[in-house]
Amino acid sequence: MKQLRGFKYRFYPTSVQRLELAQTFGCSRYVYNWALALRTNSYYQDNVSLTYTDTSNALTKLKKDPEKLWLKKVSAVPLQQGLRHLNTAFKSFFTGKTKYPRFKKKNNRQSAHYAPNAFKWESRKLTLAKMDRPLKIRFHRHFKGEPRSVVVSKDPSNRYFVSFLVDEQLDQ
Repeated sequence: MKQLRGFKYRFYPTSVQRLELAQTFGCSRYVYNWALALRTNSYYQDNVSLTYTDTSNALTKLKKDPEKLWLKKVSAVPLQQGLRHLNTAFKSFFTGKTKYPRFKKKNNRQSAHYAPNAFKWESRKLTLAKMDRPLKIRFHRHFKGEPRSVVVSKDPSNRYFVSFLVDEQLDQ
């Protein structure tokens, strides 16, 4: 029987990787906050509810803005995943499970979600999109199977973590 399981590990990025991750975290946070403001303003000012597709199309236009060309320096996948997370937050709000989505702050935990098309997993080495070298991960337990998604995060104490969602075959 297959089951999705999560595995979280600490990793130690190089100074170049720290810079690339900081840019990715910043762009992901910016896009999330921008889309939250866009959806909120659209609803209260124009009385129009925007969907994920609307915000995704608006993001494409935003990335073409000459003043926002820095959004193209990072992988597009974490930006799109941020929009998906915002859409999930709105769905949870409208079903009454959670409060209205809040803006993300720079000083809290920062993260970037990578889908399978945005990372390379070979020989137990993880290389993220737009990065040249694999991350130096400290594996304290092993998993079998291929990762389905990866979340890279940094806590307020400047510690870096990587979480794998793995479709693993369970022994019976």
